[in-house]
Amino acid sequence: MPEEQLFKTEERRTRADIADALVDAAEEIEAGTVQLGSGTDRRSVEVPEEAAFEVELERMTDSETGEVYLELEYELSWTE
Repeated sequence: MPEEQLFKTEERRTRADIADALVDAAEEIEAGTVQLGSGTDRRSVEVPEEAAFEVELERMTDSETGEVYLELEYELSWTE
């Protein structure tokens, strides 16, 4: 089955704002329910007691500009 994107947001924020958002997300994950929101788009997801946890750091190069940047991702996954 193809991938279905249920929610996505991307915006520039300060390091402190990002850290605050990650702390809030960690507290929600620990409680078992994560609330996602941006503008009028709202989602809620139940996180199981155990899930796969992946941390990935990549060096990327923009194909148009040649600009090199880093991408740090934290990802949780589980079956429905």
